[in-house]
Amino acid sequence: MLRGLYTAASGMITEQRRHDTVTQNIANINTPGYKQMNSVSRAFPEMLISLVGDSTLGTRRIGKLNTGVFVEESLPSYMQGDLTETGKNSDFALISNINLDDPATGEPIPFDASGKYVTEDGEIIYRPAAFFSVMDTGGNVRYTRDGSFYVDPDGALRTMQGYQVLDSEGNAIVLGYDQPIESLQIDPQGNLQINGEAIEVQMGISVVTRPQALFRDGNGVYLVQDEEAAGIRALQEDDAVQVQQGYIEGSNVNLAQSMVDMMAAQRAYESNQKMIQFYDRSLEKAVNEIGRV
Repeated sequence: MLRGLYTAASGMITEQRRHDTVTQNIANINTPGYKQMNSVSRAFPEMLISLVGDSTLGTRRIGKLNTGVFVEESLPSYMQGDLTETGKNSDFALISNINLDDPATGEPIPFDASGKYVTEDGEIIYRPAAFFSVMDTGGNVRYTRDGSFYVDPDGALRTMQGYQVLDSEGNAIVLGYDQPIESLQIDPQGNLQINGEAIEVQMGISVVTRPQALFRDGNGVYLVQDEEAAGIRALQEDDAVQVQQGYIEGSNVNLAQSMVDMMAAQRAYESNQKMIQFYDRSLEKAVNEIGRV
């Protein structure tokens, strides 16, 4: 009986965390460049139940029993968000559709809508994703899809959180006083132009080959603990990545599906709650009534 109580309790904790993840997605539905999080649940190891203590039958296997579930991790979905036109020269959006070839066949990998592909051996491959490179106030390089930038009084291009936007050489992009933001243009490859004349500055766009290695660092940016493991490289000419000036990328959260997921988590939470109430009443009866007999 207590085993069932613990199993139902683990289900409540799992659904609560799942509900929190969906709520976070809904709260950031209007956050530029936000990537939806998906909770991954996993069952506890199964236990083999055996019949013991009967000398006539000996030890007999009854079957397996699952002992509960837990939320193992939350994985972001890096699929492209919709673009919204703002008309501001300091707003930029990335359109990333980078593909990979299957080493076995040489054919392009057929990624699903979430940017994931599972091989016959069970290996999970994620579609590479492109990000703007920025530098936080501590001098650390971070990555973001939020292209809502502005120019500070010193002419530096910054994110709305005050982080410096980097060029392809890792240096901060600084516009001179004679180069107002209205005169700035950018081509689809990220090369900057002033009044239609090209300058030797390319916006810092990094390609993360294994985006599952990214970690959220707040303020709409990601950090990488091991650049080699994440497979970070500079943007190449043959990469299917474009920069759109005067646009921002919106959140890729599906509001309708998120509402369905939130209701499902709430109902599953209530079901586990009722099971706990049932076990509680059964224990009360066993202690108070059966004990008298």
